[in-house]
Amino acid sequence: MLKHGAEHHSGVQDAIIRNLEACQQLTAITRTSLGPNGMNKLIINHLGKLIVTSDSATILKEMEVQHPAAKMLVLAAHMQEQEIGDGTNLVVTFGGEVLHQAEDLLRKGLKPAEIISGYNMAHKKCLSLLDGLSTKNVENVRDFAEVSKVLSTVLETKNVISSLGALVAEACIMCCPESQGAFNVGNVRVAKALGAGMSGTHLVQGLVMVGQVQGSIVKVEDAKVAVYSVGLDIEATDSKGTVLIQDAEHLKSYNKSEEDKMEEIVKEMADAGVNVAVFGSGISEIALHFLERYKIMICKVQSKFELKRVCAATGATAMVRVGRPTAEELGHVDVAEQRELGQTQIVVFKNDSGGSNKVCTLVLRAASQNILEDQERAINDGVNVYRTLCRDQRLLPGGGATEIELGSQLATYADTLPGLEQYAVRAYAHAFEVVPSSLAQNAGHKTTELVSDLYTAHAKGNVSHGVTMNSEESSAIMDMAAADVWDSYLVKESAFRLVSSVCMDVLRVDQIIMSRPAGGPKMKGPNKGWDKDPVFG
Repeated sequence: MLKHGAEHHSGVQDAIIRNLEACQQLTAITRTSLGPNGMNKLIINHLGKLIVTSDSATILKEMEVQHPAAKMLVLAAHMQEQEIGDGTNLVVTFGGEVLHQAEDLLRKGLKPAEIISGYNMAHKKCLSLLDGLSTKNVENVRDFAEVSKVLSTVLETKNVISSLGALVAEACIMCCPESQGAFNVGNVRVAKALGAGMSGTHLVQGLVMVGQVQGSIVKVEDAKVAVYSVGLDIEATDSKGTVLIQDAEHLKSYNKSEEDKMEEIVKEMADAGVNVAVFGSGISEIALHFLERYKIMICKVQSKFELKRVCAATGATAMVRVGRPTAEELGHVDVAEQRELGQTQIVVFKNDSGGSNKVCTLVLRAASQNILEDQERAINDGVNVYRTLCRDQRLLPGGGATEIELGSQLATYADTLPGLEQYAVRAYAHAFEVVPSSLAQNAGHKTTELVSDLYTAHAKGNVSHGVTMNSEESSAIMDMAAADVWDSYLVKESAFRLVSSVCMDVLRVDQIIMSRPAGGPKMKGPNKGWDKDPVFG
């Protein structure tokens, strides 16, 4: 029936177990990067670029997973990254463990339909229990002390300095509008400059662009900014024409008319009070001459997106014509200047007095490009978590405390159920142990003893006890609420929803049908096809 070269697999062993094993191998890669003590992965992508990171979203993106079932788990992690911005490792680690528990149930004789039914019951119960575990809210998303505690927890899982959480919190609060739901993550910008160390990272209220000004004027205070989306050059005629010059006087007057026209345009700008001009295209030599004469600082920004950010930072309106701007089209900043950080030239539009400034920039310093990029990814996670706090202020205890409590309560719920679904619910509850056990393993604690101690503590009513990362503590577990280690409610809820959806989709697959691949002969190497290798193609 199928074309020659196609393959077909069916049955529990050939189809379902095969898919589950692929997902588990993917989980084994990422779970060692979970938590503050997570290990880095060194990845060389298809372009030969070297990436060193513990960020799960980056690892999954650069690995290019080909196995369909494992790819479903990767797509769930990408959706978590897009919607929430954090918790991608939780999706992959917890999802892989849920499927591992399903494999054990299949080997014991349960049918996929029974496991799916039990997982669905467990998922619904999990979401109802999760709401009751939220013991704290962020009362005010503009309160620096409250926000920095949550963002510090997020950023401590990355390879960054401890003070970065406070900087990100300050940047987010600075850019948060009156309507909290309108917070835009794009207003917190990042500028990277090699050199110094991570301790040199600082916050600028305004916009910082990597580049340099065009003229000799490198600093203007009390700057009135005009933004033009076009360049400044001599206009050419639409039709072709020939100019007949009879003598030297004609040549001089011809050039003079061009110069007079350009000077007229620049003088209009100067008369309007403009002392900083930003252009989105080329600037001619003659235009540069007159702009310098009238003491106007010149910036050239090729990117239309960057031009929009300049407008947001200064309060200016981008104009499609050159000439005299109106008062409404002019922007203002306290200082516009060019600086040098290490060997990197940057242009700063700084507005310490606030006003119309809606953009701030974190200037990152580090010894290598890899560390700079890792800092940028960490900041992106922190800013996205702040966005979720603007939507839902509820918090949950971190350090695996929430997962252990959910597992404990779901196991109790499973004892009340009749039928074979109770085994699936109990397996789903048991899968929650992977989070504290991974945190403990990465921190060097004794995993089995620690999970047992956590269950004991939670049975006594200490629902916020989790795994401590501090090796100086006498015990490996501690009260996360007292230590101010909190996770966003939306991060956990979204992760559990995505995991349950993906796991039930994977378990519903009972046949694998592979068409004959198009093209010529396959590439040489160990990974010749996902049907041979359970993770990579």
